[in-house]
Amino acid sequence: MVDSPENPVLTQLRAIRSDIADVQGSLGEIKRRLANVEGGQASIIQHLGHLAAADAQQQMAIDGLNERLVRIERRLELRDV
Repeated sequence: MVDSPENPVLTQLRAIRSDIADVQGSLGEIKRRLANVEGGQASIIQHLGHLAAADAQQQMAIDGLNERLVRIERRLELRDV
């Protein structure tokens, strides 16, 4: 039996199809990794929000202590008026 010669166009199309399959596989991995990065970014933003809230609470506590200290100094006449 005589082997039929391979059509060069079909050979190129098969190679292109194989390359596209490789690119699609890589793209899927890139999408998964990007989703992980976005999830990490959301977590960092959430932590920053918690830190800002904690900072605000501490500042309120410090302000309260400062007011108490001013009243004590005034009562003991330790503060210049």
